[in-house]
Amino acid sequence: MNLIDYSVAEITVSYSHRIAARDRFKIYSSQDAYTVCQQFWPGFDHVEYFYILLLNRANQVLGVHQVSKGGFTGTVIDVRVVYQVALKACATSIIAVHNHPSGNLTPSDADGVITKKISEAGKLLDIQLLDHLIITSESFYSMADNGLI
Repeated sequence: MNLIDYSVAEITVSYSHRIAARDRFKIYSSQDAYTVCQQFWPGFDHVEYFYILLLNRANQVLGVHQVSKGGFTGTVIDVRVVYQVALKACATSIIAVHNHPSGNLTPSDADGVITKKISEAGKLLDIQLLDHLIITSESFYSMADNGLI
């Protein structure tokens, strides 16, 4: 008789934080989100990065996560990765953020498409996309403030 081993991997899901709830930064505006990003952003001028800010119901920042790192003219964003992290962190909302190495703050067509995909996926999961910022070292563009979300 031939025995087949049907081993299955056990999945562990965890989230931990080192900042007490009372000490978490609270987002009141797109400017606040930009201020948070300036603290950790790895670089503005050579490579495009895409991050998400993970927020709780009180709009306190639970953490940040780098979703992707691209090249001079773009980066690939997998919406599943965005929400995998958001679910793991027990986030109730997110803010998407990416930089334009060119310094141009105007959203591209691709920026609009990915924003819509992230927003639509979030509706299914009850995790709201509050904003999508395009940032440079000197300024930012908020899609929410400009009626694009």
